[in-house]
Amino acid sequence: MSLCFASDASDAIDLHLVSQDEAPEWLDQLPPATAAWARASGFTGGIGQVLSLPATGEYPTLAAAGYGSAVTRARGRFALAAAASKLPEGTYRLASGLDAAQLEVESLGWLLAAYRFDRYKSATPMGAKLVAPDGVDAARIEIIANGEALTRTLINTPASDMGPAELEQAARDLAGEHGAEIKVTVGEDLLEANFPMIHAVGRASDRAPRLIDMRWGDAGPALTLVGKGVCFDTGGLDLKPSGSMGLMKKDMGGAAAVLGLAHMIMATGMKLRLRVLIPAVENAVSANAFRPQDILTSRKGLTVEINNTDAEGRLVLADALALADEEKPDQIISMATLTGAARVAVGPDLAPYFSDSTDFVTALEASAANVADPVWRLPFHTPYESMIEPGIADLDNAPKGGFAGCITAALFLRRFVTDSNYAHFDIYGWQPAAAPARAVGGVGQGTRALFDALDRILPQ
Repeated sequence: MSLCFASDASDAIDLHLVSQDEAPEWLDQLPPATAAWARASGFTGGIGQVLSLPATGEYPTLAAAGYGSAVTRARGRFALAAAASKLPEGTYRLASGLDAAQLEVESLGWLLAAYRFDRYKSATPMGAKLVAPDGVDAARIEIIANGEALTRTLINTPASDMGPAELEQAARDLAGEHGAEIKVTVGEDLLEANFPMIHAVGRASDRAPRLIDMRWGDAGPALTLVGKGVCFDTGGLDLKPSGSMGLMKKDMGGAAAVLGLAHMIMATGMKLRLRVLIPAVENAVSANAFRPQDILTSRKGLTVEINNTDAEGRLVLADALALADEEKPDQIISMATLTGAARVAVGPDLAPYFSDSTDFVTALEASAANVADPVWRLPFHTPYESMIEPGIADLDNAPKGGFAGCITAALFLRRFVTDSNYAHFDIYGWQPAAAPARAVGGVGQGTRALFDALDRILPQ
């Protein structure tokens, strides 16, 4: 599905965004009978409240949406989207209530509220359409919305229809749309090409592992995105309990996120050299599955002791990161649904990230606030390096003790990037409860903030 603004504004209904503080005064400006009816209906300007007023005499048809208070808006995002899904079918034009700083975010929220995952069951489309407000870059907002929609759809698709081959096809479709080059290394060829850990994690599945390598752009700074593409994670021989396995179709959320971000970059024609690397595997159980206490040799030459086969994401990312680092791009960013520890630390709504660059942090944090895509910095805490050193190998993929699980995972990944600026995102990729502009299911995290910040992160 395509998320877009209304193409015809000729019969658009004026929509007033009314805060709780402003609601009494706004109602007083209406014709007395209309105001009385609006008050009787309980309209107070609360978030998600809607009011449709038919034309009376010389008074035109209009609608109102509650915008809450500063306190209630701070408790969530996309306040306008909360009303958009409740408005009667029609085309609407924002007539008042929003300052310029909020126009883009709230307009984006409206488009995202229209997202439906309807591959397996028909879904009722949102009836209310929005005319692009004056002063916003409508094309850019539509691109961002559809990049987010791509991420959501990839995550929402069950593993039966989103294995390594299907994830490859999604990348090929995106490459074809934007004229990007793509190369894929599959199965036993991974060993020949020196991606031993990607092969080891994926070899137990009857769906061959692969490394997807997409390139776009021939000028500007070099950016490499690396996304974890574990299309389903059983845990391997360290089998997950059923309660933990239930959402593992989303374990390719990092791959879905970087493909959504790549769409934003390519569709807007950013002046940079983009590379997207996705190790796509299924962590399955069979006679040739990799085992606890195996020691694997990575592409970088570092040896890794396997102390939990359910810590497989960092293994496949490590080989991809080593490849990325060989080119020494200006910036490498990895995104992965990597650790439960990150969810315990910050919950499902925040995207925790790791970076040693003050410039990267400053740019990202400013953008995250501006575009309503919250992130939270966690530390590459170097004193914890000893926790990932097992003694009989260079690295341990799953240190014992349970402390700082997301930090030790990030430190593990950092060992494979020695010549480039590096940042890592440990995202959740799932919306557990419906919220404005975010249905239950797959969701992008950190990508809109990154997209907004790239011109300040990358050298110009």
